[in-house]
Amino acid sequence: MNKILLSFFLLFFSIYSFSQKFENLGKTPQMGWNSWNAFGTKIDEQLVKDIADAFVNLGLKDVGYEYIVLDDGWMGMQRDAQGNFIPHPEKFPHGIKALADYIHSKGLKFGLYSCVGDKTCAGYPGSRGHEFQDALKFAEWGVDYLKYDWCYAGLMNAREAYTTMRDALYAAKRPVFFSLCEWGDNQPWEWAKEIGHSWRTTGDINNCFDGSKDRYGVVQIVNLRDQEKLRKAAGPSHWNDMDMMEIGNGGLSYFEEETHFALWAILASPLILGNDLRNISQETLNLIKNKDIIAVSQDSLGIQGFKYDTVQDNIEIWVRPLINNEWAICFSNRSDKPSELNFEWNGKNIKDNIYNYEISFSNDKAYKIRNLYSHKEMGKTNKVLKCKLEKNQSLMLRLYK
Repeated sequence: MNKILLSFFLLFFSIYSFSQKFENLGKTPQMGWNSWNAFGTKIDEQLVKDIADAFVNLGLKDVGYEYIVLDDGWMGMQRDAQGNFIPHPEKFPHGIKALADYIHSKGLKFGLYSCVGDKTCAGYPGSRGHEFQDALKFAEWGVDYLKYDWCYAGLMNAREAYTTMRDALYAAKRPVFFSLCEWGDNQPWEWAKEIGHSWRTTGDINNCFDGSKDRYGVVQIVNLRDQEKLRKAAGPSHWNDMDMMEIGNGGLSYFEEETHFALWAILASPLILGNDLRNISQETLNLIKNKDIIAVSQDSLGIQGFKYDTVQDNIEIWVRPLINNEWAICFSNRSDKPSELNFEWNGKNIKDNIYNYEISFSNDKAYKIRNLYSHKEMGKTNKVLKCKLEKNQSLMLRLYK
């Protein structure tokens, strides 16, 4: 029996006894960078090294971002004679392992992309029929994260397709964060908890705040699914993924970028950057390094937030229960014009009916308020909250005793 057949035999034998996803990964939503939003398939070895260097030099690693993920287009258009992936020879002349080693040398983790079909969304080779072979190659290269797409799936059963790759990754014995990119077509929140560490809930995000029926912006991504249904499925090591962020790509105003970041944190969606880190404004850098908002995203209680109410001129109120009986609250102006927020805390009662967390406000039971954008205290809840919010602007707060 040759070495390849022996390896496959051992892999198939192991999955019947040990089929599961890797534990102790993704205890909080993943944080990192992905190449797709800014570069598409126009990626190469030097670009990724430059991004990794910028990642560290800009201090992103220091505030919790850890993954550098290559999306579609890293592979050659054909597999080799043994059926193995070949890194694109012009884009990655030194191979994927050398690149992974470089990223690991920076104290970061390395991710790759593949697809359940026989082709990826951009037409490169997919993993269909090669799942265990590809998992072995990923382990050999030092891959820590796999984004697994859903193009050219044909009549495949989504749950079975993703389970096959989960088992292949586990059999290869290198811990890999498994990110399911199934777009929510087959309700992965109902079955993916035991398969992956996160799953996409919608189609791809676009570089805009308010898109259209066929071109999702931030607003469409948030509103497309029933968030109450989604949040029942979310928790440590199994998160709803509203796709990578468009912050820093030029399609959003700064107020829209703030709201984008705040809502992803409130809804416990992964904080995956998708911009060119070699060319980033100080304003945008300060936002994505905002430790107060990152703390909401990474809160160890692990409960996804929800929409509490809509008040006044279409100001939405999103809330998230946090550890130590604290709460994050985001007031977001969804009207087409500036709005004056006048929010009376007294007498309000916010209750999480799914996880049984509750906060009530009265004059003799006031909470302190911290503005997570300015990092300053702004009084207590025994006084009316007043501020002006421009179109698509938000106010992100943390309440504590």
